[in-house]
Amino acid sequence: MPSKPLSAIVLAAGEGTRMRSSRPKPLHLLCGRAMVLYVLDSLAGSDVGRAVVVVGHGAERVTEKLLDAAPATRLEFVEQEIQRGTGDAVGVALTAFGPDELDDSDADILVLPGDTPLLRATTIAALVESHRATDSACTLLTATMDDPSGYGRVVRGKDGRVERIVEEADASEAERMIAEVNTSIYCFRASVLGPALRRISPENAQGEYYLTDVVQVLSGAGYRVSAVIADDAAETQGVNDRMQLAVAEKELRRRTNEAWMRQGVTMVDPASTYVDATVTLAPDVTLFPGTILQGMCTVGAGTEIGPNTRLIDCTVGTGVVIENSVARNCSIGDDVHMGPYAAPEPGTSVPAGARLARS
Repeated sequence: MPSKPLSAIVLAAGEGTRMRSSRPKPLHLLCGRAMVLYVLDSLAGSDVGRAVVVVGHGAERVTEKLLDAAPATRLEFVEQEIQRGTGDAVGVALTAFGPDELDDSDADILVLPGDTPLLRATTIAALVESHRATDSACTLLTATMDDPSGYGRVVRGKDGRVERIVEEADASEAERMIAEVNTSIYCFRASVLGPALRRISPENAQGEYYLTDVVQVLSGAGYRVSAVIADDAAETQGVNDRMQLAVAEKELRRRTNEAWMRQGVTMVDPASTYVDATVTLAPDVTLFPGTILQGMCTVGAGTEIGPNTRLIDCTVGTGVVIENSVARNCSIGDDVHMGPYAAPEPGTSVPAGARLARS
C-alpha cells in the first residue's frame, strides 16, 4: 500500500532581532552547522517528499546556504516579503503547492519553525503517526512546562480534545495558569489547511495572522484537533537570543560527543571537549580536555589530540599526537608529533613522521 503524501513547511523568514546580529537567524551556527539544518534533519524519519522553506530576512543568504548544504530532503523556497505573522507565512508557502496537492484528502503537511534545532526525528515521526492514527485534521506537538511564560497555551475541551490556542498576550489570568503550551509544530491535513487560513484575521494584540488561530477555526467547524505531548519539553524550545543559542549548543555538543564515544572515540572529559557536527573521527581516537575540533576536520585512527588544542578544517592522519597546539587548514601526515605550542601557518602540509614543536 503506497504511503500517504507528506510535505513540510519550514518557517525561516524571521529577522531574529534579539540575536542582535547581521546574520539571518536561521543561519546562526550550532556545532558548526546552520541552525535551520537541524530542523531539516528532524524530517529524516518521516518520509517527507519535499520541504518548502519560507525565507524573508536575508532570503538570498539562507537559500544559498541550504542549497550548498544539500540536505536529504528536496527543498523549494518561497519568500515572505513582509512578515505579517506565521499564518501569513504558511499561506505564502502554500503557493508552492499545486491545486491537486492541496485538494488531496490523503496528503498531510508538517509545519515547523526554523529555530528549533533540538528536535529529534523520532519526535516528528511520532507526531505524524499519531496524526494519521487519529484521522485528525490537525495535530499539535505540545509540551508541559513548569514555567510556560511566553508560550501560547493549549486550551482543551471537556472531552480532552484541543479547542484553541491562546497567545500569552491575549490570554486571561486563568488561561495563563495552563502548563501545556504550543510548540508551533503541527501536522495538518492538506485539504483543510488553505480554507482554514482564509478564515483567520489579524485582530489580536500583535496585529498579525496567527497560525494558532487555525486550530480554533478547525475545532469550531467540527474537525478533530489532537495533540501529542513531547517527552522532553526542552527538545521543542526555540532559539531567540544568544543565551538560548548557547543552551542549544551545549545540548547538541553533548549529543555529538555521546555519538562519537559510542563509535569508539575516547573523550577524557566530554564536558570540556568541543567537536563540530561536521567533524569525522576514526575509532581509537583519544581527545584530551580542552580539545576543539571545528569545520571539516578529519582525524585518523589511533590519534591523540590535546590537551588545549584547536584544529580548524584540518586533515589528520593515523597515530598522530598533537598537544597544546593550534592549526588551520593543515594536512598532518601519519605518525606526526606536533607540539607543545605548535602553530603551523594555515595551509601547511606536515609530512609523515615529522616532529613539530613551537613555531
